[in-house]
Amino acid sequence: MSVFLELGQRPDEPGPPIHGRKTYPADVVERLRADAEKIIARYPQSRSALLPLLHLVQSEDGCLTPAGIAFCAEQLGLTDAEITAVATFYSMYRRTPTGDYLVGVCTNTLCAIMGGDAILEELENHLGIHAGETTADGRITLEHVECNAACDYAPVVMVNWEFFDNQTPSSARELVDALRAGQTVTPSRGAPLCTFRQTARILAGLPDPDGTAAQGGPGDATLAGLRIARANGMHAPEAGTSGPNTAETDPKATDSDK
Repeated sequence: MSVFLELGQRPDEPGPPIHGRKTYPADVVERLRADAEKIIARYPQSRSALLPLLHLVQSEDGCLTPAGIAFCAEQLGLTDAEITAVATFYSMYRRTPTGDYLVGVCTNTLCAIMGGDAILEELENHLGIHAGETTADGRITLEHVECNAACDYAPVVMVNWEFFDNQTPSSARELVDALRAGQTVTPSRGAPLCTFRQTARILAGLPDPDGTAAQGGPGDATLAGLRIARANGMHAPEAGTSGPNTAETDPKATDSDK
């Protein structure tokens, strides 16, 4: 009796399998290898460079491909299966071609309540695509994302992982229109915006060709708790203690300590 085993992605696994070109041209391999050598040299063990190398090959195609997986495996002395196991675990590594700007709308609890679902619906209707798809001009890839740890600025939209805070359906529509028109848009905080592929190179740890750096500090909403603490004379325990009643609660404290 014959038994057929279908290898690859499980039917219930989210997202498409990694696909695309199988190999890189020689000149691309040479260029990527020079970048990979710089990245790998930063780590005592070469396999520790896997995550930045995945960003590096993602910058080449706008997503992961079999060629990128094979390149990482060759550089690190690992198997394609080992590379793929890591690559498919993290959502920042894309399995489908990504536009110049990856627009993510947070639809987790707080952002959804504050209007995130309405923003996503507005962008889907305005762009004529669904979450997970890219516009015909290749400029915008739309997705809904889980919590961005920016609940104090809900609802939040991210473009290539840079924050655009306190959005509304109309402001989000204006944002994607500006991106498609090639206009300069400024994130609420963080680094100046660049394309998805440029962002991937920066995440790989390679120098930003424009020399741009993160700008601004924590916003007013983030500092609200600190202001309240200072107004009420609250402060953190001194270094080396766990609080004002350390001696009473520390089982190692002696009578003389008390």
